[in-house]
Amino acid sequence: MNERDSAPGGLALIEALVNTLNVETGADTLDTADGRAEFALAERDAPAARTLREALRTVCLAHAGHRPPDGSASVLDRLLAGAPLRVTVDATGAAALRPVEEPPGLTARVAAAIATASADGTWDRLKACEAADCRCVYYDRSPAGRRRWCSMSVCGARAKMRTYRAKRG
Repeated sequence: MNERDSAPGGLALIEALVNTLNVETGADTLDTADGRAEFALAERDAPAARTLREALRTVCLAHAGHRPPDGSASVLDRLLAGAPLRVTVDATGAAALRPVEEPPGLTARVAAAIATASADGTWDRLKACEAADCRCVYYDRSPAGRRRWCSMSVCGARAKMRTYRAKRG
């Protein structure tokens, strides 16, 4: 399986949102109309989407074992408080969490995705790459759930080469 396959279910939305910023180059697809359209955002919504994106990146770094700066993890909690969810039950009796607002905004869709992923045990597998010049978000499909880089062939190889060079002096 390609290590860059997108995350399952609603986590794909979160993965795509966080990866709208290329940390290495600074390119931000939320600066473009096409990039905003992917998330049904107007230009005026982009600053709030960026705040949400970075709050999600902080949590994904925590999932990968990196300690977030003090207080930064609570930013996502505060943002999600403004996105109430409700339980819906379909004709078969299956329950699901849905955003209260219609149509749901980006924060509400993210809240529903997190709630669903938490319930099915996949939320903690959405992680941010260990490479400081990358921080791309990926879904950890490894059996042990201890993957460190978004791509072993790129970020992992760079890290291993840096370690090798440091040992050689």
